[in-house]
Amino acid sequence: MNQVNQQENLFGTLLSENVIGVIHDHYITFYLDMDVDGSNNSFVKVNIERAYNSPKESPRRSYLKDVKNVAKTEKDAQIKLKLYDPSEFHVINPSKKTRVGNPVGYKVVPAGTAASLLDLDDPPQKRGAFTNNQIWVTPYSQNEQWAGGLFVYQSHGEDTLAVWSNRNRPIENKDIVLWYTLGFHHVPCQEDFPIMPIVSSSFDLKPVNFFESNPILNIPPNFEKDLPICNAAASA
Repeated sequence: MNQVNQQENLFGTLLSENVIGVIHDHYITFYLDMDVDGSNNSFVKVNIERAYNSPKESPRRSYLKDVKNVAKTEKDAQIKLKLYDPSEFHVINPSKKTRVGNPVGYKVVPAGTAASLLDLDDPPQKRGAFTNNQIWVTPYSQNEQWAGGLFVYQSHGEDTLAVWSNRNRPIENKDIVLWYTLGFHHVPCQEDFPIMPIVSSSFDLKPVNFFESNPILNIPPNFEKDLPICNAAASA
């Protein structure tokens, strides 16, 4: 490092002699054709908000409430995740209800992810414009199955998820596709060289009012004879 001139212009990490690992991102976009109990679904952004009591109502000063917003068009469903603006993201079938009246659905539960820091007009970002948001919802189209378009390499970004979504087509009670992009920033370190170890990220799909009650209650119990038994090996 003491031989590197202008270290402030080093856009990465010196990993070995004459080898610099450039800072970069990794992204994977999941195409989720949900079809929850039928093909016509709606996307609902459930905002979790703080509400206040007056001092005379209760010793409690605040409580939580949810505000459900059904996306009418594609731009309503362009979502950037925010830690201090918590939300849930439901795909529901508005025509199918539980016995107490809730629409059946599933929700996407994000885990650790990242957002691109590149300029929107940067050529790599134009090609990777699907990273502009973490969640998108589009009407199903057989011609729209790859977030970066059919020909990603050196494209000008004219055939990407962002272009399709900006058409702002109706998505309420339609055959819709939810796109979820997860990723992480990667500042290389010497442990990544010459072969990078595994890095993992994930998200969950969970039922939300899809079952009438906890479905695990109907699963037969485990008995001791069904469980694996590990015994310590006899000492020599």
